Amino acid sequence: MTQDSFPKLTNDNDRVALVEGDKSYTYGEVNRRIDRLATGLLDGKDDLKEERIAFFMPASLDYVATMHGIWRAGGIAIPLNVASAVAELDHYLTSAGVTRMIANGKYQESLRDLCSELHIELVSSDDVLADEVAALPEIIPERRGMMLFTSGTTNKPKGVVSTHKTIHAQITTLIEAWAWTEDDVIPLFLPVHHIHGIINILSCGLWAGATVHLFAKFDIPKITAEIVAGSYNVFMAVPTIYVKLIQYFDTIDADEVQKICDGFRPMRLNISGSAACPVKLFEQWQQLTGQVLLERYGMTEIGMGLSNPYDGERRAGHVGQPLPGVEAQLFDEDHNPVTEEGVAGEIRIKGDNVFLEYWDNEKATIESFRDGWFCTGDVAVIEDGYYRIMGRSSIDIIKSGGYKLSALEIEGVLLAHDDIAEVAVIGVEDETWGESVMAFIGLRDGTRLEYDDLKRWCDGKMSAYKIPKAIKIIDALPRNAMGKVTKTELKKLL
Repeated sequence: MTQDSFPKLTNDNDRVALVEGDKSYTYGEVNRRIDRLATGLLDGKDDLKEERIAFFMPASLDYVATMHGIWRAGGIAIPLNVASAVAELDHYLTSAGVTRMIANGKYQESLRDLCSELHIELVSSDDVLADEVAALPEIIPERRGMMLFTSGTTNKPKGVVSTHKTIHAQITTLIEAWAWTEDDVIPLFLPVHHIHGIINILSCGLWAGATVHLFAKFDIPKITAEIVAGSYNVFMAVPTIYVKLIQYFDTIDADEVQKICDGFRPMRLNISGSAACPVKLFEQWQQLTGQVLLERYGMTEIGMGLSNPYDGERRAGHVGQPLPGVEAQLFDEDHNPVTEEGVAGEIRIKGDNVFLEYWDNEKATIESFRDGWFCTGDVAVIEDGYYRIMGRSSIDIIKSGGYKLSALEIEGVLLAHDDIAEVAVIGVEDETWGESVMAFIGLRDGTRLEYDDLKRWCDGKMSAYKIPKAIKIIDALPRNAMGKVTKTELKKLL
């Protein structure tokens, strides 16, 4: 695989690739910076030979140059969450066998002691940048290119290793499915240690020759000002971001809300992912902006696997169908294919988009595959050809009185209650039922909710055996960087 066929930037040198604050950078400028950084990383060597190099920086020109520079020099790129605690970073760096860490400014200062303790060379991107560009190695498709860590919501984070072939497949399937072109302009404010920000937005945008606006965080006033100005025609976010926008609308003038909604209206695509999009939110967003959210399904190990169609019906509460080049199949607990619609099974995936291995964890790698299928651990049903996610088999499927209940389905109903701002449902041990349904609820300001009132409200909205047996009112649900609720933390509250 040559340099212009693995995760790449267009050769249209004068086109704007990146916008960061009040600065913009053309593809020519970005490509040259990448090549200089790759040359500096090599430091006279012919090839990094899969050296693990971590970097600790928000979305920025330096982030893009560092990631692509590592790729072009033959290393394994390991982007880390700039919000990580030291103990978490210790685990990532140690388990990956990182030899060099790239960070700038204040981010470098926070890493100095840890890198010294672990004997990891700590440098800035300017330290690495070579004055001139030297010959770079040829990168074959099977070469390991990136390691991302799982979110650790159910166990200790594992290093997910993808080859250049994997990354190539993850990008190109979305270019085709979501009709990316060089005319697209998109904001990137999601964390860039996660598949959503790295592949779905940044890599797809740069591959297509589009323009990506980089934000270190989700800055509502700045981003909505750009939306009002008509800067973007594609918008991708997690459900929490859409909720925050709707909440923001309650704090500003109605005229300003209308301007923002009118800015969303002509966009060609709004996408929601990384967590389930409640039907209520789907409908609210459509009423406000006219945008029918495209919900999709993916994970660190596979990139994106399923998606509602770009052209065609986008069904609320469903994640669509297999993407181009992706095989998907539901399997029951005896590992038999589920062939009947409406019957739940675990989603298993095949395709070039599937990762290579968990780093230095052969046991976990072997256990995650069966007969060539990657076992996602997510349970779904197929309804009229569309997949509907029921949740993680380990934490979102509640086995109560002989029924298998979907926590996500129950949460979706409860979110329709006017006083409930957020909710998470889990199963708790119960001598009678095996597990009983419990709901952790965050209320809207100025409201209160008693269990008996909620139970009465639920009558007629869900089957009696799905109604929570108990509730706990909390200030806020614990969430990870992508907005997913960490249900293991909820279990600790009990």
